[in-house]
Amino acid sequence: MRMPRPFSRPLLAACLLLAAMVAKPVLAAAASPAGDMSPVGVWKQIDDKTGAAKSLIEIREVNGKLVGKVLKVLKSDQGPNPICKKCSGALKNQPVTGMEILKNMKPDGNSWSGGTILDPKSGSTYRCTMRVIDGGQKLKVRGYIGFSLFGRTQVWLREASQPAPASSGSTAPPA
Repeated sequence: MRMPRPFSRPLLAACLLLAAMVAKPVLAAAASPAGDMSPVGVWKQIDDKTGAAKSLIEIREVNGKLVGKVLKVLKSDQGPNPICKKCSGALKNQPVTGMEILKNMKPDGNSWSGGTILDPKSGSTYRCTMRVIDGGQKLKVRGYIGFSLFGRTQVWLREASQPAPASSGSTAPPA
């Protein structure tokens, strides 16, 4: 019985180098919270107690950290334009719409942590962690005091991409 000839060392080295070059970007994308699994975008905040959509939150990256602001309040005990009655300092009695509620979130493996989230209803600020799940369509957000064990988790839904603004020179009516 004849044994098959083994790969030559130069051919084996070339195959391994090619495999490493192809695998490196794939592994880097999977290990990073960037790309399709980035929390950057617009999210619909879903109340963990009622299941109701409460607001639209825009998350963006600034100097390598994530921040988030309220784009629109969808449901509130105070109506469509609530103010932060229980907030302290400069945020006291300010409109919730436009308020930055998520600050200083840093990448931590395939999640984000180290920042804070403000609950405008209670006026309280909590430590925060978040992770993109379900192929980038949901964001698991956990606010807590002290240890992550003592807190609440909400799952936010990614909003469909926002329509592009209409150009000012167009006179045609929308389709």
